[in-house]
This record gives sequence, C-alpha cells and structure tokens, in this order.
Amino acid sequence: MKIHEYQARDIFSSAGIPALPWGVASTPDEAEEIARSMNGPVVIKAQVHVGGRGKAGGVKLAANPAEARTAATAILGMNIKGLIVRKVLVARSVNIVSEAYLGITVDRAAHKVVLIGTASGGVEIEQIARETPDAITKICVNPARTPDPALFQEMALKIYSDRQLAAQAADILSRMYDLFIQKDCSLAEINPLAVNGDTGNLVAADSKIVFDDNALFRHPELAALQDLEQENPKEMDAREHGLSFVDLDGDIGCIVNGAGLAMATMDMIKAAGSQPANFLDVGGSSNPDKVLHALRIILSNPRVKAIVINIFGGITRCDDIAAGILRATQNMNIPVPVFVRLTGTNREKAMEMLKDSRLSVADSMDEVIRMAVDSIRAKGERS
Repeated sequence: MKIHEYQARDIFSSAGIPALPWGVASTPDEAEEIARSMNGPVVIKAQVHVGGRGKAGGVKLAANPAEARTAATAILGMNIKGLIVRKVLVARSVNIVSEAYLGITVDRAAHKVVLIGTASGGVEIEQIARETPDAITKICVNPARTPDPALFQEMALKIYSDRQLAAQAADILSRMYDLFIQKDCSLAEINPLAVNGDTGNLVAADSKIVFDDNALFRHPELAALQDLEQENPKEMDAREHGLSFVDLDGDIGCIVNGAGLAMATMDMIKAAGSQPANFLDVGGSSNPDKVLHALRIILSNPRVKAIVINIFGGITRCDDIAAGILRATQNMNIPVPVFVRLTGTNREKAMEMLKDSRLSVADSMDEVIRMAVDSIRAKGERS
C-alpha cells in the first residue's frame, strides 16, 4: 500500500528523522496560508501515487505566499499519469548543498532486508542503477536478528567522508530500519537526503514509504492512511474478491493460479512477441466465482484482445475453474477469444465439462500461449 509524501513525512518525523517544516493543502488559500507561516521560500509538491511529478509540472518553487498560491492553483486538479491531484505538500525549501539517497527494501532472492545508499541522490534510483551501478552500495541484513550498528555506519561512510555527516546518516538509517521492521514496510526511502546549507546538517527533503498489504491487519492505523482515490479501481475490485491483480499495458489478459506460474506465463507471452495485459493470480481457492470476477475485471480493459487461462491444479481444482469459466460464458458477453490450459487435480472432469463449449483448449502452457498470440496476429492481418 502506497501513501502520500506528507504522510510518510509524518511517520518519519515521529521516528526522529529530521525534516524542515511542512503542511498539506487542498486549496490555493490553504497553500498560501501555510507558506506565510514558513517565513521564507517553499516548495509546492503534488500528492499523487506516481513518480515523475517534477517532469509533469507537479513540483514548483515559490519565493513568497503569493507565489505559493499561484503554484498550488496550477498544480491542484492536474492529471498526472491518470491521477488527479487533490492535495499539495507545502514545505520549507531546503538550501541543498549535496544530495544523497537512502533506501530500505526486501531482497526476495536473498530472503533478507537490503539497505541501499548512494551519494548520487536527487534522481530515481533506477536511473543511477542503469547509468552508474558502481555508485550504489547494498548491504543485506537478516531481519530475524538485531542488526549490528556497524552496518549502518558502514553504509554512511560509503556516502559521506565527513565523520559528523556520516554519524547523522547512520542514525537516520538506523531509525528507518526500525520503522521498516515495526511497520511491515516493503519500501522506505529518502531521496534526496540533503545537506542543509543553512545548518550543515542532514535533512530528509523527500520521503516515501510503501507498506506490505498482507500485514495491514496488524496496523489498522496504517490502513486508514490509504487514499482510495489514488488506487486503481480494478485492483481494488480484485482485492475485494480475493484476487491478486496488477494492471499492465499489453493485450493478452491472464488468469493464472500461483504467483510463480503467473510470472512465467507473462514471460512466455513476451517471449512469443506479445504483451500481458495484467497479472492475475486466483490463488489456491477453487471457488468458481473467482473466475467469473477475474474475467469481468479483465474484460473491463478495452486493450484486451485475447485471454489466457493457465491453471496448474493442486489445491485449486480444475473442474471448479471450468465451472467458473462456463458460468462466465453463460452470464456475460465475452467479445474476445479465450484460450484454456488446465492440468492437475480433476483435469479429466474439467475437460469433459468443457468439451461442448466453444472455448479453445490446449494441452500445454506453450500451446495455450501460442494459440492466443497467433489469434491476435491473425486478427491484425485480417484488419
């Protein structure tokens, strides 16, 4: 679950991480009032759950309250990558001498938490990784054990040669780590971590936190921070029906059971020359209604030209998936071809159920994907 920058600043501040004064405004009047209380230049930042706000015009500097009002007027109501700006952060402008990056995330391959740092802050970490990967330091930490404070100091010294700044950075990283573990985060980052020219000390000039959705039951106070207007409605709909769904940009809809099989299915679609329209994992449940809901969500995407249903039945029974597919064909209009591959528990029964349907059934994963990709190519050639 993503939260806004102003919310992340609140959480970081409560953990003792330094930041200059800020406020949040929903109107130009409020932005002007907050800027007046700052007694100096401010930065106005759009509050949306996407990156690239600055490039889209969603970040503006203001030298005085009147300029803050003008900037807020321009930003509020903007559409940034499909999201409407409803609030702006108004923060005291930092006299930045240098910019660094500090982040913490999960290394799933290593089964550890990874600390990430670089002296080249102020730009997206992905850009740094592409252009100057050697500038990034990573340190893995076993989350089951209390970390050695020397690890935070080691990271800090990779970023700052000045011992005083390194000590401040180590303290900030330690506080970030404690927050990361206590709040069940999947990402916590400060970019940039700036040296304030007015004081010579470090200050968080930007804040970002993403929480693990699966742990929100332990943190009702964090769940309350969710901004539903910023969420993808299809992803929210899927969550309500027990489906794991991520909207993508391709043209082949995917219904799969198990995250690993879902990722493999999407990889094979790309290898075959097409693009997946979504990630959708029905999980281990055999409830036929899940298939019905999954098809409804996928078909709400006008880009979808074909649908692949790829099920490896273990706990998930193939006959229940088949029942869901048949129910969907009877109760809703499916204007695109559906290609089905079912294997595993009760496959024979499922095949018997589907034999009189007009669905295209495949015997293997390779075949079902090839059939879907070929159908889109054939339609393109006819048109």
